[in-house]
Amino acid sequence: MAKLHEYIEKRDFTRTKEPKGGRNTGSKLSFVVQRHHASHLHYDFRLEMEGVLKSWAVPKGPSLNPADKRLAIMVEDHPYAYKDFEGEIAAGNYGAGNVIIWDEGFYTPLGNHASPEKELLKELKEGSLKIVLHGKRLKGEFALVKLKNAEDNSWLLIKHKDKFAVEDPYNSEDFVSKEVKQKKNSTSDTKPIKKKPVKLPEIKPFVPMLAKLGDKLPESSDWLFEPKLDGYRIVAVSNGNGTCKLFSRNSLDYSEKYKQIASILASIDRPFILDGEVVKEDEKGNISFHALQQFGKDPKGKIYYYVFDIIALDEHDLSDLPLIDRKKILKAFTSHLNDPQVIFTPYFEDDGEKMLDLARKEHKEGIMAKRSDSTYHTRIRTANWLKLKIDKEDEFIIAGYTEPRSGKEYLGAFLLGEFKNGKLVFAGKCGTGLNIKEEKEIYKELKKYEQEESPFSTVVKNDTPIHWLKPELVCTVKYTERTPSRKLRHPVFKALRNDKTAADMKPATSTIPDTIEKKIGRYKQTLTNQNKIYFPSGITKGQVIGYYEEIAEYILPYLKQRPLSLHRHPNGINGPSFFHKDIESKSYSWLKTVPIHSESNDKEIDYLVCNDVQTLLYMVNLGCIEINPWLSRYPKIEFPDFLVLDLDPEDIGFSQVIEVAQVINGFLSSLNIPSFPKTSGSTGIHIYIHVGAKYHYDSIKLFAEWLANHIHAEIPAITSIERSPKKRQKKIYIDFLQNRKGQTVAAPYSLRPKPNAPVSWPLAWKEVNQQLNMDDYTIANVPDLLKNGSDPWATIYDSIVNIAALLKSLDKK
Repeated sequence: MAKLHEYIEKRDFTRTKEPKGGRNTGSKLSFVVQRHHASHLHYDFRLEMEGVLKSWAVPKGPSLNPADKRLAIMVEDHPYAYKDFEGEIAAGNYGAGNVIIWDEGFYTPLGNHASPEKELLKELKEGSLKIVLHGKRLKGEFALVKLKNAEDNSWLLIKHKDKFAVEDPYNSEDFVSKEVKQKKNSTSDTKPIKKKPVKLPEIKPFVPMLAKLGDKLPESSDWLFEPKLDGYRIVAVSNGNGTCKLFSRNSLDYSEKYKQIASILASIDRPFILDGEVVKEDEKGNISFHALQQFGKDPKGKIYYYVFDIIALDEHDLSDLPLIDRKKILKAFTSHLNDPQVIFTPYFEDDGEKMLDLARKEHKEGIMAKRSDSTYHTRIRTANWLKLKIDKEDEFIIAGYTEPRSGKEYLGAFLLGEFKNGKLVFAGKCGTGLNIKEEKEIYKELKKYEQEESPFSTVVKNDTPIHWLKPELVCTVKYTERTPSRKLRHPVFKALRNDKTAADMKPATSTIPDTIEKKIGRYKQTLTNQNKIYFPSGITKGQVIGYYEEIAEYILPYLKQRPLSLHRHPNGINGPSFFHKDIESKSYSWLKTVPIHSESNDKEIDYLVCNDVQTLLYMVNLGCIEINPWLSRYPKIEFPDFLVLDLDPEDIGFSQVIEVAQVINGFLSSLNIPSFPKTSGSTGIHIYIHVGAKYHYDSIKLFAEWLANHIHAEIPAITSIERSPKKRQKKIYIDFLQNRKGQTVAAPYSLRPKPNAPVSWPLAWKEVNQQLNMDDYTIANVPDLLKNGSDPWATIYDSIVNIAALLKSLDKK
């Protein structure tokens, strides 16, 4: 029973009808696919091995379309008898919800093997299972491939191209009856029953997900709406053992300040992470931000915690669930608490206009609009959540203040600023909204931030002296409208926001449709999941697609007719990724592939080539954040037209990378070899040499190795030609092995899957100096740089290095 230890530990068999054991009395190995509607819908894919069912959770279900690479998370082994299990797992049990058998049958390893099960166990250990299914719905060849370096047991379930494969979109739910779909899981609050206590998590600050400012109600139906509360955003983190901490949006510990709420939540004996807003009512019973600020100085009366999201419960990370499902779990969770100071925030799923009108009549601040299918992403501001304000009210940076006059004692007016295109611009002055006591308190705070220089990007004049401030303090200001020059009319100071920083004041953008039909010329394609977060900073898939469309004319010359290895990140840079080379079936007839024989697989592989904008966007829509072409072009596939030296630092500073690049430039110049550098977009530099498809890959690799050896001999203290990182600590690897058939390098202008979306940027040699900064070239500014600058690689194709003549001349010296 050792293999079933984890399965048994998670279940109380006095409360669940799930089986404990069972064994196969036949000769064939069984498989089963079960549809499991628990806290979220998924499919369980199970293969019999070693007397148990090896199991994977497949969120989207299996597919007969080879183009679908379905994520499959390997979970604990299940007993053999589980293959026959159907029914309801009762509330309060692990995996509570409805289970049906979606498909079943037997399976074999691909090929003929004397001991099939032994072969399967070997492939399982290697992370690459190739099987043939004989089911009612699933038939033919499939592969289960473990993602490289996947610590969370992430695999891909892939259909091989055979007579059972389909080209049309495939949805497992299409085979499920309406009656089964309508059967809801018994509870959303799934607390697993364990026989042993779980290890309690360490309490750490948790930075919440943030909303963007919207200018109108979303038009689609898949949104829900909440009241916008005028309080402090607070995340509650508990390890379930009597301790709960409260953190502000910038990770300050408010547990002592709001200990009323912390004490209530600490009584819950389950680990959790909640997101919500702490508020205080005034003497009239209205929520008042001013009353909450006064509570911080004089903690009298009750405060309330309105919770609107749950990110974790017990050992479950709920962040990948749709918001509507998290709401259901949260409602069940708070109903058990039954404390009037912790309130489940009400929401509406359809009538946002009605809620907005009600908020307007009740003089509320506004409402929140959130996509009902949105997942939770810490630390980012997303257009999947929108703030819709009634009164014009925004946060501004206090960049200075004027000297007092006409009855004022401490200060005249605040000089307000906001960020536009990365620069702090003047938004106007605000001199009302404070009484004498409040003015004195804020004046003391302002004095701590004084500086000599103006923080604004333009000159701001005033007829009384100005005290400039470091642009760090944030305040809330109400106003009636903006002037044509974007200055505030009738501004009134509302509050200093100690829970926010200047870094939070990013320009707001509105949402875009999640799915759009894109037509380029006569070609159409569907671009999906436009609002999915691809980078922790909040950059979405739609923004990545927009970037490549905008710079297409610059990147396409480096892609045309080149085979491409598609490095796909379908869930962004923090999700699993994989390389996709063989385009076995085409989603669109206009896609172009080229056949190349693979010696390692002994078969033809159909590589995608990108000769036009529509193909470029197709790749990005698949999750290709970076674009990786070969160094050679079809049909002269054995003959690269570029030689590349890749400078790859290992635990050594970028200044040394610059030094090595400059030495290489000097050496190549002495040989009259034109070369063209670019940032790698990560930590190194790529140096390109145009060799014009005149020499075989083997010859180019040998010449690159000769160059690398020469450079290494000149500066051995900081360079290495050792491939193993362990053997080149604190040195820069001069990688010449990129010059082999099938190797790829990030294309010029390609994004890289790194924080802030850096770009592999072509440089002139004069720019390769100690002032060069990789962070200066990102998705945010590269389109503007391209519009305003010249191309340093404009002459890269003008000359071809004659390697044979060069080596002959060197022999004579």
